[in-house]
Amino acid sequence: MERDDDFSAYVHARWGRLVRSAVLLGCTPTEAEDLVQTALVRCLVQWRKVQRADDRDAYVHRVLINAFVSSRRRRWTGERPTAVLPERSSPDFAQGVDDTDVVLRALAGLTSDQRAVVVLRYYAHLSEKQISSALGIAAGTVKSRLSRALTVLGQDPHLADLKGTS
Repeated sequence: MERDDDFSAYVHARWGRLVRSAVLLGCTPTEAEDLVQTALVRCLVQWRKVQRADDRDAYVHRVLINAFVSSRRRRWTGERPTAVLPERSSPDFAQGVDDTDVVLRALAGLTSDQRAVVVLRYYAHLSEKQISSALGIAAGTVKSRLSRALTVLGQDPHLADLKGTS
């Protein structure tokens, strides 16, 4: 029962961060929850291995990113037409929605490798060493991908507008 308790505690502490990481990787909120659930099921099956890992968070994020890449390979993720548009719950959230849209569009302008590094560094707050471990790449590669990504993001005019309004 100790394994289940440890796993449950980990999931309870990290669920929100993992879901938000998946959203920033490019999932819708519901897809993100499904993706995180898939990744955590994979981790539960190998929980002893996860426990022995030098850094659990890096290991779980690696599983999450692998699940994300696999999910994108398997199916088309383009726009889906709908007959009914959902209503916004409150006009007070409009600016937050707009800001989120700007950030997600800017992230979409990055390569998938750059996007993964940016999400892990600035959202999941993983160190370069943890990102290196999570993605299975050299620390120098993490630095160069991050540098190139920040250059692209720095040139995005919409992000410049967002920075000016904050």
